[in-house]
Amino acid sequence: MYFFNVNTVSLRFFSSFHMPNEKIKLSRRTLLVAGAAAVPLMSIPMRRSQAEGLEGVVLHQYKPVFFSPAEWTFIMAACDRLIPAEGRGPGALETNVPVFIDQQLHGDLGKDIYMQGPHPAEFAATLGFQNPHSPQEMYRVGIKLAQQYSQQTHGKPFEQLADADKDALLTGLQKNGVDFAALGEPTLKASQFFGQFLSDTKNGYLADPMYGGNKDMKAWVAIGFPGARGAFTEWVDQHDRKYPLGPVSLSGKRA
Repeated sequence: MYFFNVNTVSLRFFSSFHMPNEKIKLSRRTLLVAGAAAVPLMSIPMRRSQAEGLEGVVLHQYKPVFFSPAEWTFIMAACDRLIPAEGRGPGALETNVPVFIDQQLHGDLGKDIYMQGPHPAEFAATLGFQNPHSPQEMYRVGIKLAQQYSQQTHGKPFEQLADADKDALLTGLQKNGVDFAALGEPTLKASQFFGQFLSDTKNGYLADPMYGGNKDMKAWVAIGFPGARGAFTEWVDQHDRKYPLGPVSLSGKRA
């Protein structure tokens, strides 16, 4: 199952770099391009000061600073299903997405969110974040309840499930088929946890490598994003030509 499932998309978001207005069949990674249009990379409230030196992290050697070992096992397994290493482009584990999420939660992610009530059960999307739980609390509670549901339903933790069962459980979280209230948590919906997790996964996949994800700019290479190049003035009038240069990170590294 694909959690970024649409049939076609016009990649006009990157029209400065690839001018043709063409329709392209989507893989899961291609849809992440469209997601980038809705969440500009530079608007993500990411932590830079403590993210230096993360570009060279080897995932299997990384020691999480926010997640417990049990939580980390879930995050690794779930990220691998949200953006699996199949098809066109790298997967979430190949691009160190779990490292990005761990680093963001360890810092002050969400500290600028207004957390005072009331927190209505039903609210318009235009009202923004409406939850009594911080992003950190959403992960703590969400992972615990997802694992509880997996044990009750399958008799084993999420990471030991077959891929199809993992996808079904993640879909249950996305669509509130997993009832957190029935599991003892009345103030957090499964879809809210899943939405935060999916958003952070996409951000980690597309962010500059200095924040821990998008290792070696593999995601940028896959979608043809040029990164942090200083100028594109010589390409402004060159229509219907694919931008030929690879991406550059904020640290000046080239892919």
